[in-house]
Amino acid sequence: MSKSTLRILGIDPGTNFLGYGLIEAEGKHIRVLESGTLTLTHLTSSTDKLSRIFERTRSLIQNHRPGSLAIEAPFYGKNIQSMLKLGRAQGVSIAAAISEQIPYTEYAPRRIKQAITGKGGATKDQVAAMLEHILQIRVRGELGEDASDALGVAVCHYYQLSGNVLQTGRNSSWASFIQQNPKRLLP
Repeated sequence: MSKSTLRILGIDPGTNFLGYGLIEAEGKHIRVLESGTLTLTHLTSSTDKLSRIFERTRSLIQNHRPGSLAIEAPFYGKNIQSMLKLGRAQGVSIAAAISEQIPYTEYAPRRIKQAITGKGGATKDQVAAMLEHILQIRVRGELGEDASDALGVAVCHYYQLSGNVLQTGRNSSWASFIQQNPKRLLP
């Protein structure tokens, strides 16, 4: 791996399903090294679930040595208990990164959608479609929602690190972004 190559582990935390996606990027070329979903529904103990999350995250870090971990921040929905469980899963993944001396960054779901599609209110399907185009792999129907979300977090972090981030607001233009990045458009 050259000095200009970035390796990022993305995590979509959850105590029933935890998505992970590991990417490697050099220049504008991004490839997926590994992605999947850790299924924990067969475990009844919260301690067992959190232990398994820690072990899997740490194993991914030890096997692939990413330069950083990017993780989706929990958001408040209708159920505060769900948010607390997500926070625990997130915390355990972060602890695994810290134990391996890997820096981490949190991203709000809206920020991830913004980075991938240019719209913070994009649907999961729109994000998955754009990821298919960016990564040149089949995401929808093959990886599952959690793995797809994890890849989205990793790609968002890559854009943040590389400065290849879609800017929005008064001083930016979606039209100019499209003009400068025609290969990132959906067919």
